[in-house]
Amino acid sequence: MALQFSSQILASHGCLPLRTSVLDSSTPINAVAAAGGGVLKAVSKTSLGVAGPVLSLRFRPKIISTTSFRFRCLSALTPELKTTLDKVVTSQKIVLFMKGTKEFPQCGFSNTVVQILRSLNAPFETINILENEVLRQGLKEYSSWPTFPQLYIDGEFFGGCDITVGEYDFYY
Repeated sequence: MALQFSSQILASHGCLPLRTSVLDSSTPINAVAAAGGGVLKAVSKTSLGVAGPVLSLRFRPKIISTTSFRFRCLSALTPELKTTLDKVVTSQKIVLFMKGTKEFPQCGFSNTVVQILRSLNAPFETINILENEVLRQGLKEYSSWPTFPQLYIDGEFFGGCDITVGEYDFYY
């Protein structure tokens, strides 16, 4: 089971693309210096094997970025995302939102919960929250829990790693 979100879905959840400044090779060097707030210096140096000084330009930018898009969400948990999450957490008896997958956890806490569920021979689905920032932020609001992993049992939030370990230690 995998959740995939496209730019259209992100836009439908109130996420707006923000464009950062674009600087390319056709931009005049002085405009680049001004846009980046940098300092343009002419540096004179002597090159071995060449008679006389060689002039080279050195630009030290303060901030320069390439073309990129970032998404800023007005509200991470939109009604549409809430409906989707309601369906996901009720689709299986046990659903774990984690960093990585059950085959390859990318966080020690996520790995701990996976190992507990495996030791109980409990069938469970995992969703990798590292693949989508909107999902990750929306889940924090959905569960009112700021960290991951997040374990759902029978459609209800059970807890994170600390609660899962505590319950496991109590009963086993």
